[in-house]
Amino acid sequence: MSETLFIRLGSQAHDPIQWLIWSGQQQDVIASGNINHANELTHLTDKALQRKVIGFVPASDVALKRLKVPGNSSRAITAAAPYMLEDDLAQDVESLFFAYGHGIKDTKNKDEHNCFIAAVDREQLKLWQQWLSEAKIPCKTLIPDVLAMPYKEDQWSAITVNNQIILRQGLWQGLVADHNVWPLLSQHWQQETTSENTAEVLDEEEQESSSTSIVINAFSTLPETPNVNIQPMPEELPLALLAQHVDVKLVNLLQGEFQVKDQRAVNYSHWLWVAGLAGIALIVNVALKGSELIKLTNQNDAVEKEIIQVYKETFPKTKNVRVATIKSQLKRKLSEVGGGAPTVGFLSMLNKVQPAFSEVSALKPESMKFDAKRQELRIQATSTNYQSFETFKTVLESKSLKVSQGAQNNLGDTVSGSFVISSKGAK
Repeated sequence: MSETLFIRLGSQAHDPIQWLIWSGQQQDVIASGNINHANELTHLTDKALQRKVIGFVPASDVALKRLKVPGNSSRAITAAAPYMLEDDLAQDVESLFFAYGHGIKDTKNKDEHNCFIAAVDREQLKLWQQWLSEAKIPCKTLIPDVLAMPYKEDQWSAITVNNQIILRQGLWQGLVADHNVWPLLSQHWQQETTSENTAEVLDEEEQESSSTSIVINAFSTLPETPNVNIQPMPEELPLALLAQHVDVKLVNLLQGEFQVKDQRAVNYSHWLWVAGLAGIALIVNVALKGSELIKLTNQNDAVEKEIIQVYKETFPKTKNVRVATIKSQLKRKLSEVGGGAPTVGFLSMLNKVQPAFSEVSALKPESMKFDAKRQELRIQATSTNYQSFETFKTVLESKSLKVSQGAQNNLGDTVSGSFVISSKGAK
């Protein structure tokens, strides 16, 4: 993002606002202009798209203070500093917000100051943020305008903006004054300069030198100022001058509770919520699938137990039974019954014979033997009477089967006999 939109806000909503687009790559102004008041900030909404935005605020609304605060940790220093300024500030400490400069080295007073404070009214800071927010201008940096002016030790710098003069007096010093106040400031500086002189009587040359000790590098025309050495500099657009000399690392009023969160971080937070909900949905889905799988597993176990139970009832002499081997065991059993021949004929014959056993319930099969070559089914059966054998034969013959009945033997209360069954037409 090589282009930056600079906006200088006013103290009140009706104050004019200056803006400028600066190209960091070309080191030149892309566009600039003025808007009449804060309600017209929406005119800059499109210009803020895809550009970094830095806001300047009048130093007249910010108190810049330097302190020597006892303590080693930055937390202790920042906690104590506001209450050390109670007597120097016109407002209650509780109504002010204190922003702190970072990485500042005051070479002129290196042993005196270790804390650099920018104090601003909380409501004023909220008002600036509100103007930008309502215009949908994403601004994460607000800087007192005087701290973006050119700085050179022992020299001041000044420029005129509308009817105001922005004056930087040091690393952490400056002011914004109306034109009509300028003569009063000049007199004040003259008095300060005179009071700093020694009590000795100075000759005329020394007096002149001491009275003109203040040097101001002027980047625009300034009112005539007696006893001040004004050095004309190449004239610049006010915001262009600020854009070229601003150090965003020096201080940002939008820190602490007023820090603006990166929109990407907010969007990322939203995505975290979406991802969290998706994760919960996935967990619930997996839990439901797992529950269904457990249910199906239990049903499968029940079916396997039933298969094993039926198999054991059918083949009571069988001891160790596994579902995985039942199929092969059944094939072996059928092979034994069919004499090792294909079992299709046997199953077909068995299907025809089964209804007869249902009709003659007194007749119980003891053994079966299928002759695949002759396509004959040999059955050894028992009953409680001879009539069951005759009835069984009649039923089979009604099913278009050829039945040859063997000898029958009386074994006490049981009659034993045999049948040779084949399809009619079979050889």
